Amino acid sequence: MIYRFFVPALIVMVGACGASPKAAFYTLSPEATLQPAANVRPVRVTVGPVTVPDLVDKPQMITRTMPNEVTVNEYARWGEPLKENIARTLAADLSRVLGVDNVSIYPPSADIKTYQLRVDVMHFESVIDDSVTLDALWSLRAPDGVSHFDGHTLVHENTKGDGFAAIAAAHSRALAQMSRQIAAALGEMRQ
Repeated sequence: MIYRFFVPALIVMVGACGASPKAAFYTLSPEATLQPAANVRPVRVTVGPVTVPDLVDKPQMITRTMPNEVTVNEYARWGEPLKENIARTLAADLSRVLGVDNVSIYPPSADIKTYQLRVDVMHFESVIDDSVTLDALWSLRAPDGVSHFDGHTLVHENTKGDGFAAIAAAHSRALAQMSRQIAAALGEMRQ
């Protein structure tokens, strides 16, 4: 008699255990509202290499939950390696701010002289339903290989929404701010 109740309950429990959450994939994206800076002369730029901390150099999105605690979100993932996504997004943003189509991704073509942008991301932090932080050191080297400009970007951006899509969007806005700073440095170097 007990088997009559136990077997159906066991089947329901096993069926419920078999359903796993579905992974969602996120990407950074160029900022659509970026406008070309005033008085920009045509320039060629190569973005990369880009480095990121080992903590976030993973397919999973990493969120900070406490000052000394992070969560690896198994079902919220980056759609491509983060350092490649950062380089691609910066290149697109710089292309918009500079008003040119000749911003490429590392490695540069050997026969074309370009400004080289190296980016070392020190912190790429995300707090779900709150904010993100981008802290990066970057260096521009002129085509002559001698002239250079070293910069530092520190941006805190509110997520303006809930969930992981809002985190990706906030990091995209932070990269757009960094692109504006890099474009200004290019302008200074070319005076």
